[in-house]
Amino acid sequence: MRLSRIIMALTVGLAVVAVPTAAGAAAPQPTPSATTDPPQPPPYPPTAASLTVNRPTIYLGETVVLTGTNFGPNETVDINVTVTPQAAPARGAAPARRSDGSTVAMAPVAYQASAPLHFTAYTNGQGRFTKSYKPSVTGLLTFTATGRESGRTASTELRVLHKKQPLPVTGDSIGTPMKLGGGLVGAGAVMLLLTLAWRRRQRFGGAAH
Repeated sequence: MRLSRIIMALTVGLAVVAVPTAAGAAAPQPTPSATTDPPQPPPYPPTAASLTVNRPTIYLGETVVLTGTNFGPNETVDINVTVTPQAAPARGAAPARRSDGSTVAMAPVAYQASAPLHFTAYTNGQGRFTKSYKPSVTGLLTFTATGRESGRTASTELRVLHKKQPLPVTGDSIGTPMKLGGGLVGAGAVMLLLTLAWRRRQRFGGAAH
């Protein structure tokens, strides 16, 4: 009788001890990654937008093509144009001249301007656009493109020169070479006649002797 009580008491004690252990084993344990994994680096920044022209220098009246890349997909891009005019000669200084000797006109930009200094372009699904532009001013043009949704911006420059002027052809410039050529031809004809006459004289003079 006493032995059975002792066995029952031991059984109850073991059960009491086992209950907290089982409860602790059943409780969810924190994952090691939550405390041991290093922090993730921030995402890479987006690729910067770019704007280029197919020709860096043109003559007035020619057309260039602007190409923008890495803007937002299917967005409107605003393009602004700023003009730095060619420097006018200082007071008392001679006007600028081209290699052919003709002078370079320094017309005011406000008077020349007729091409738009603000226009828009539209990108495709890859954020790319192309736009033709025909400047009507000379000088250094700076194009700045800004995407309305993405906020990305890029710029490029274009130098516009005056048209090459052909050398003037006047009556005097043509007449002088013609007169000179005619004189040389006449002198040659006289020399030829004198030579023939001298040879004839030598021939007949020798026969007479």
